[in-house]
Amino acid sequence: MFKNVICFYYFIYIIFYGQPIVNGTKDEDRIDVLPGQLHPVNFTQYGGYISVDNDVGRAFYYYFVEAEDSKESKPLLLWLNRGPGCSSLGTGAFGEVGPFRVQSDGKTLYHHPYAWNKVANVLFLESPTRVGFSYSNKTSDYQLNGDKRTSENNYVFLVKWLQRFPEYKSRTFYLSGESYAGHYVPQLAHNILQHNKMENKSSFINLKGIIIGNAAINNETDQIGVYDYLWTHGIISDETIDNIHKYCNFSEVVSTSDECLNWTRTAGENIRPYEYNIHAPFCFNKNLTDTPKTPSVIADPCQKSYTKAYLNTAKVQKAIHANVTKLNYPWYSCSDAVHDTWVDTASTTLPLLHELMASGLRVWVYSGDMDSVLPITSTKYSLNKLKLPTKTSYHISLLDFAGYTLVYEGDLTFATIRGAGHMVPSDQPTRALALITHFLNGELLPNFDQAF
Repeated sequence: MFKNVICFYYFIYIIFYGQPIVNGTKDEDRIDVLPGQLHPVNFTQYGGYISVDNDVGRAFYYYFVEAEDSKESKPLLLWLNRGPGCSSLGTGAFGEVGPFRVQSDGKTLYHHPYAWNKVANVLFLESPTRVGFSYSNKTSDYQLNGDKRTSENNYVFLVKWLQRFPEYKSRTFYLSGESYAGHYVPQLAHNILQHNKMENKSSFINLKGIIIGNAAINNETDQIGVYDYLWTHGIISDETIDNIHKYCNFSEVVSTSDECLNWTRTAGENIRPYEYNIHAPFCFNKNLTDTPKTPSVIADPCQKSYTKAYLNTAKVQKAIHANVTKLNYPWYSCSDAVHDTWVDTASTTLPLLHELMASGLRVWVYSGDMDSVLPITSTKYSLNKLKLPTKTSYHISLLDFAGYTLVYEGDLTFATIRGAGHMVPSDQPTRALALITHFLNGELLPNFDQAF
């Protein structure tokens, strides 16, 4: 009888309030082994949910990998992916900087030799709600995502995550990410600094710096830079670029002139098949294979399909403590439902970068030179808006000619990564690992001339 009463009240709760919020503990979140993980590893993995709003039942999913060695002395690094609406689990962890890649059978994993948990304890967050496995019990909540709420929720997540993992509370902490993380990261860093001034010591976050790649940071110059890049790389015609410069006013939030839209549409049609890396191979066959293909250090162009199959497998979701509320939609690497209903976006985050530098934070911005979505020209045009004096002139960086580096006064470093597209760690994993290692150590990227 008592059990029937409990079931009845649980049923009533679900009707009125939706699924209960799922909050685990550190021990419950520990992942013993991933399905398809063929060999033991020398680090600990965790996955689970943190509630960021109890009123609507909004909870974010995270995946955390501790450092391969000396985890007690290595920093904590948060990675956030693009969008808005893309998953840091599927894209970031399993496609870029995490310790595993999914093989072409969609079942088997192989070890990624240039994972960033060689140099840091790395935390991946699926944010905002409706991205990946993150969810809300209120369906209308999915229509209210935007820059402001995402930043606030990400801060709440961090405070609560650090309560679950108290050994990291005073750890040196860095924020990282790519693309629309040019919004997420500076906005979250700003929130952290503001709360650090107001809150008690128990919620203090020891933020020391940020690093963002191929980042959206200033809408006007970001857009101008795209079309200039396409023209200089022979992807659009002289006529197209001339008319874009003539008819488009990118200082407006939305450039609505019909002439502008026609010419930017023409440019988009030219680049769309390979916009994320103008020299990358195509994915011609997204079907899984019965036998895994030989793994490659460089990401397979069909990697996204393998990861999607893997993360939509019931035993994988159970192992990583995801989808515990049985969402009525599958896991996707990017959510159109989030992207298409975004309610507020800052036109620029340049003032925030100024603020972060003034607060003593290390700020690095890097750019894969084969990206056309947010190319090197966009980043250079945007950073030029800061009007910062140069500390170290533009020079070849890294010992294998991996790109160029420019250092500004105020602890801002700009680095290019040769041969990389929008997802730098995927295209150039060795160079990306060298980049993050130097960033975390507070070291300048070595000058090419120093090797001789």
